[in-house]
Amino acid sequence: MSAREYDVIVIGAGAVGENVADRAVQGGMSTVIVEAELVGGECSYWACMPSKALLRSAAALRAARDVDGATQAVTGEVDVAGVLRRRNRITHDWDDASQVSWLDGAGIDLLRGHAEFTGVKRVRVTAADGTVTDLVARHAVAVATGSAPLLPDIPGLREIEPWTSRDATSAQTIPASLAILGGGVVGAEMATAYAGFGTTVTLIVRSRLLSSMEPFAGDLVAASLARLGVSLRTGVEVTAAHRTDRNAVLALSDGGRVVAEQVLVAVGRTPRTTDLGLESIGFSPGAWLSVDDTLLVKGTDWLYAVGDVNHRALLTHQGKYQARAAGDVIAARAKGHPVADAPWGAHVATADHDHIPQVTFTDPEVASVGLTEAAARAAGRRIRVLDYDLSWIAGASTYADAYQGMARAIVDEDRGVLIGATFAGANVAELLHSATVAIVGEVPIERLWHAVPSYPTLSEVWLRWLEEYGRPAPH
Repeated sequence: MSAREYDVIVIGAGAVGENVADRAVQGGMSTVIVEAELVGGECSYWACMPSKALLRSAAALRAARDVDGATQAVTGEVDVAGVLRRRNRITHDWDDASQVSWLDGAGIDLLRGHAEFTGVKRVRVTAADGTVTDLVARHAVAVATGSAPLLPDIPGLREIEPWTSRDATSAQTIPASLAILGGGVVGAEMATAYAGFGTTVTLIVRSRLLSSMEPFAGDLVAASLARLGVSLRTGVEVTAAHRTDRNAVLALSDGGRVVAEQVLVAVGRTPRTTDLGLESIGFSPGAWLSVDDTLLVKGTDWLYAVGDVNHRALLTHQGKYQARAAGDVIAARAKGHPVADAPWGAHVATADHDHIPQVTFTDPEVASVGLTEAAARAAGRRIRVLDYDLSWIAGASTYADAYQGMARAIVDEDRGVLIGATFAGANVAELLHSATVAIVGEVPIERLWHAVPSYPTLSEVWLRWLEEYGRPAPH
């Protein structure tokens, strides 16, 4: 049986793979995308979109209760059935027809099934019915298979059949009690969501909550979770697990235990590379695929790894950024053009290093970009830290009667530019892109004085940071 030939093969039709394929097609490359599950991938059906849908209703209710005049109108609690209905609509009931239609319109061929390498630029796809199709790429193969939840090796944990993030975001019934392992973004967001449903939540954190972020962010979120009734167990680990007739029982390293109807494990991610046949092309199954800034897998001239699978920045928007760049680079190289001629320039994914924006949709929201104070000092930067209490800003009082929040800017003193910013508070997510532009654009502090924030908005924090830093002397 002869193989079907394409210029580019993309493995994985999530948001990242879709963008690689789209940019390749726009660059004149014939492209096929292979998907074993749903077109649209993790973000559309089990991560970004359903998780935010689960969070929104209770957040809106809390926001109303924080404002006199609105709080009197709130007479009920969250309608959990309504939240789940809305989540189901947002995920299209886990039906990918609309995403498939988009592929058709973009000129991207779709092949459903499990992909496995059989050699250099060669991929075999096995469909659910056992049908086998061999593919060969003239120019490039891009792996965009993403990552999966990590299940730690804790005695008895696998046997109690815990939830992963997929189960938590797609659940059709809500447990009375939930124990969550992990204090990162997934753990904090799901603790917020399920506490909003009235579930009794215990959050078990080995170190501190949101430990990769500025400490004040984790502190504000921890205080909020406590107000929502979440029991936060920090500095402990789960050492063993077993299940009774009705509940799971978790033994803790401090001698305590947690009993809950359901357990969610959110302690990290692992690459989806275990069953791709990587050994046939000289790589280890189950490994992250290391790439350069053009997303080319090191040691090859044809294999690209884009999104979570390369372990550079496990965020959908960063994966899509990489994908747009990779698709352009593949097309440029196929035509013999220098990579510098691609729209993204010679170094296409440099924002993955120090300029990564991220929003954690807890209550309060946490929005951050660039380096934290600790990371900047560890990198040997000479910095100045600018802190401002967001409750002091006039615009904050329009959001809540007792607004709580904090903002921190990190200034590189040697260059006079921002290299990091973190906001924690209600409605701070929309502040983040202004900080991202200032950091990526390396806008001098003295120029930021002429970017006047509107009054009364939370954006006035930019003026307050500048005032704290000190007005530059006139020239």
